[in-house]
Amino acid sequence: MDLDRLTSVMRKLALEAGDAIMDVYQRDDFDVRAKSDDSPVTAADEAADALISAGLRNAFPDTLLVTEEQADSHGEQASEFLIVDPLDGTKEFVHRRGDFTVNIAYVKDGVPLRGVVYAPAKGRMFFTRADGTSVEEDGPFDKDAIGTTRPIRVSTPDNSALVVVASKSHRDQATDDYIAKYAVKDMTSAGSSLKFCLVATGEADLYPRVGRTMEWDTAAGHAVLAGAGGKVVRFDTHEPLTYGKPLYENPFFIAYAPGVDLKQP
Repeated sequence: MDLDRLTSVMRKLALEAGDAIMDVYQRDDFDVRAKSDDSPVTAADEAADALISAGLRNAFPDTLLVTEEQADSHGEQASEFLIVDPLDGTKEFVHRRGDFTVNIAYVKDGVPLRGVVYAPAKGRMFFTRADGTSVEEDGPFDKDAIGTTRPIRVSTPDNSALVVVASKSHRDQATDDYIAKYAVKDMTSAGSSLKFCLVATGEADLYPRVGRTMEWDTAAGHAVLAGAGGKVVRFDTHEPLTYGKPLYENPFFIAYAPGVDLKQP
């Protein structure tokens, strides 16, 4: 895989998908339908998926593409693949809360090595460079040229005063019970894969997810966090979260800045 080209292509497609998403988001009204698993889908999801899928297949025709919106891609397996959530945080999108993202990642041998997370309504762009380190790019964004970027790095956590980020739409008692095991200075809520990025930038120390997710929900954010020095582990064993699992389903997990004294479930 040409990692310089991969970074450029993923970033450009994320920006183009963001434009398509915002075109729908800024309408007075749009249709929301339920998929077979009862999760919502909109024209924005479908437009972004079509755009990203076409771009990745054209650029990397020999690499398996797995995307949330194409169920026929969920049964295929390979040691190397691209994985896409064209609009992560559809509930945030529908409720016009702005915390939705475009997620594109490259996985090899179970590890998300490169990724881009773009939050078009918030104007925040995070991605891994070809060398694997993560940056946040300042807008306005030129699709054909990377602008000013700033290296991002996880915090040095204070276990007596942690900052914890949790889901806006999926917060539950099990999550609260786990967070209660820590000495928390501040709690923040965010939607979509932005939670990984808040840990990556040092804006939070810990993100536990006690709930169902799929690999396309997490791979890009995981790559960005890893490139900023962070880790993502299984909730039950604290072993690294891996990718390419059957049907691309995740177990519960914890994303964190090294130095956090992880608690057992």
